[in-house]
Amino acid sequence: MARIVDKTLLAERVVLLEIEAEKVARYAQPGQFVVLMPFETSERIPISLHNWYKEKGTIEIVFQVVGRTTLELASLDVGNSVYTLLGPLGRPLALEKYGRVVFVGGGLGIPPIYTIARELKRVGNEVCSIIGARTASLVILEERIREASDELLICTDDGSYGRKGFVTEALQELLGQKHIDLVIAIGPVPMMEAVSHLTRPLGIKTIVSLNPIMLDATGMCGVCRVKVGGETKFACVDGPKFDGHQVDFADLRRRLSMYAKEEAEALEKWETKVWRRESP
Repeated sequence: MARIVDKTLLAERVVLLEIEAEKVARYAQPGQFVVLMPFETSERIPISLHNWYKEKGTIEIVFQVVGRTTLELASLDVGNSVYTLLGPLGRPLALEKYGRVVFVGGGLGIPPIYTIARELKRVGNEVCSIIGARTASLVILEERIREASDELLICTDDGSYGRKGFVTEALQELLGQKHIDLVIAIGPVPMMEAVSHLTRPLGIKTIVSLNPIMLDATGMCGVCRVKVGGETKFACVDGPKFDGHQVDFADLRRRLSMYAKEEAEALEKWETKVWRRESP
């Protein structure tokens, strides 16, 4: 079991947990994730690593309550323990000197940007981050992303904070103003696909982080398969970072929508029961 040592509500239904996980914190690298189960009867879910503290032996994850399992995870308080936690998993991003790197993060794609941007800046890259949300109250981790970046642009759909518009619009402007060596996009599939469409004609290397349905996270079950460059890859062991110009986004969208109805029904069914620790 992994004990929760801190809990912060970042926005409506968006929670940051700091969890004791000494070995994960010791070996974690930018771009990796963990798989956890809040309770013994819970599903296994993957969540990107937001941060880690080797000296304290803790990690930080950020998640949004969208279904039964994330609802169960959000119901845990400081002092409670996560039933099981496995990691670090996935291939880390190579920490090289690429040059000028632009991060594009939307919604829950913002948390995993932090350590990747921080470490790329540390090894000598110029880092510009573009983060966005629907409205001001949903902009999260602004100060951390600012700290990890040489430049930060914030977008909101309704214009309530930062500049009005989508992160892709800000990226398009930037592409016309500066030479960019690498773009890393993390967030909703439509956003990552749009970013890849913008950079493909310019030949700018673009990395996206894929979030297909995942089960064992060891490459054995095949549930997290994605199509990249016409080949089948497993996001858990081959990714989760892939060349955005090679990803079959249409196939990814189909797979992600397979259980949307069941996910919504589970959230509705467990909304009250989980908070009260009742049985279904």
